[in-house]
Amino acid sequence: MTHAKGTEPHSHDALERELKSQIEETLKDLPYSVPIYLFTEAGQNEGYNEAARKIIRAFRNFSSKIELKEFGLDHESARQYEISRSPTILFDPEHVSIRWYGAPVGEEGRTFLEAILLLGARNSMMTAQSREIMAKIQDRRSVRVFLSPTCPYCPQQAVNAVKSAIESPEFVSVELVDIQSNPDLAEEYAAYSVPQTYANQVLIAQGAQSEELFALSLQTLEEQTLFIPDSDAEQVDADLVIVGAGPAGLTAGIYAERSGLQTVVVERGALGGQVSTTPVVENYVGFTQVGGKVLVDIMVTHALQYVRIFKGEEVIDVLPGPPLEVLTTRRKFNTKAVLLATGATHRRLGVPGEDRLSGRGVSYCSTCDGPLFQGKEVIVAGGGNSALTEALHLKHIGVDVTVVHRRDTFRAQEHLTRNLVENRIPVLWNKEIQEIRGDRKVEDILLLDNRTGERSTVKTDGIFVAIGYEPEVALAKKIGVELTPEGYIKRDEHHRTSIPGIYSAGDVEGGYKQIVTAAGQGAEAALSIFEDLIDPYWLRNSRLSSAS
Repeated sequence: MTHAKGTEPHSHDALERELKSQIEETLKDLPYSVPIYLFTEAGQNEGYNEAARKIIRAFRNFSSKIELKEFGLDHESARQYEISRSPTILFDPEHVSIRWYGAPVGEEGRTFLEAILLLGARNSMMTAQSREIMAKIQDRRSVRVFLSPTCPYCPQQAVNAVKSAIESPEFVSVELVDIQSNPDLAEEYAAYSVPQTYANQVLIAQGAQSEELFALSLQTLEEQTLFIPDSDAEQVDADLVIVGAGPAGLTAGIYAERSGLQTVVVERGALGGQVSTTPVVENYVGFTQVGGKVLVDIMVTHALQYVRIFKGEEVIDVLPGPPLEVLTTRRKFNTKAVLLATGATHRRLGVPGEDRLSGRGVSYCSTCDGPLFQGKEVIVAGGGNSALTEALHLKHIGVDVTVVHRRDTFRAQEHLTRNLVENRIPVLWNKEIQEIRGDRKVEDILLLDNRTGERSTVKTDGIFVAIGYEPEVALAKKIGVELTPEGYIKRDEHHRTSIPGIYSAGDVEGGYKQIVTAAGQGAEAALSIFEDLIDPYWLRNSRLSSAS
């Protein structure tokens, strides 16, 4: 699987120096001081205590506006603020109510930095539409967001919560909960999939949301999935709008901009798509082995040198032109062409209990949720590359794993099968999951032996579903793009769909589910779009028809 052309990895020391320089530059002009209180107790989460201490002190060295005070849990301040967990980070308690149970390690380092910037500006930086929604909240909202340092989606939702507390300090209080350092709270709320967000003890979101959807969910105290912008929403003009920021979309953006097309990328979820939650990517050209999130960071950094990326926006419709109008949950884009690089989503088992216990022991991402199951027993459902990769990752982080597969042989690559055997991961062959059971969380699964017809029950703390992917074609179907009998977007050799001006690339087209393939298709599509916009094939065909 390959990495974007022209990017070479820096040495670790050079990257560290560059990162420190960027942070220092970012923090140097904070308008206001940011008091941070760190509460710790010796012997309680000692590793997290030390990590929090080191990280906050490091940030303090970057800016004199960051003020750190450290207290024990027996200090008067701990009683004043009702703090009993170690470590707990309290941010600027004179102005806002934001506390963090845990340490800002891993992915959450981004959350910590953004929180400091917002608090140092004393400005939520929310959009006008989000502020209008927040202004409707006139009673208390106690927000609790469950996070994990290994989850690439969590910072988006955590920052949404921080922004809400800064925007409405008189009504909104926020607790950010690291599930790895606070497993008892995760257990209490059955928060086995992150991010999960509660407000006033009500679950208002599973997964990351756009800022407006978060505000709307907070206002209504129930999860919202669609936000329609006001009629005076901002408009953006472009030559090409790419829907999806996976390998295909990011690569297409780079090639389109380098061809001279003004290009934007719109992504509703995590940048990088499925790659961002893949524990390990093997044999992407230039990397024998690389973490999925690391590879995504490299790709996104490269793409940002060329294209504008609009993250946290969902495309809700594409209207015919010219120009084509792309309507998102935030704004309208006027464009000459649209590239659908919407990828694929995790296929579901479709059995009783799956939806009800999703996020309560049912998971589709071992990178995000695996650490909470350390020392526990889980099932991995599937028999392909993704299933075995998930199983091996869980085994290596200390989870007791059993694979359940409905066939008697794997469909995975040989080296993955060999690694599974070498790691002594048991397999239940010819078994189909009939039901996932439990009250507030997963407790056991009902299995059917498809050879004998016998049913059996297996106790488990969780189930990771890895049975492949379904093409994400909801938008394509809505706008009338023709699909193949298998449900993928139908396109020609130039990635043209059945609608002039709309193209496709990547997993949404079917074929080999490989990062390198998706990236190559993105490059092909971008070059085709460039050539077609110079001499539109739909006008050329019209001229030929007229001539005949």
